[in-house]
Amino acid sequence: VARGYRQEEGIDFEESFAPVARLEAIQIFLAYSTHKNMVFYQMDVKPTFLNGNLREDVYVSQPDGFVDPDNPNHVYKLKKALYGLKQA
Repeated sequence: VARGYRQEEGIDFEESFAPVARLEAIQIFLAYSTHKNMVFYQMDVKPTFLNGNLREDVYVSQPDGFVDPDNPNHVYKLKKALYGLKQA
């Protein structure tokens, strides 16, 4: 997990948002669908956010327990998003 809480807007990322439906909209949708005898299916799409490419360069420090003894001050450049990043 990346330490996204240490990222600063304007420096590490431009903007952040989470598209979430309002509870009332979901309730209306479920009530209407039930009234029309529609079948419901549920799925989990959390990993979807981790499959996208990063639009900017993101570097992370070496995690504890995985520090390269020959290069302890090196950082990693991420190719994909990690949990905890604002970009994920």
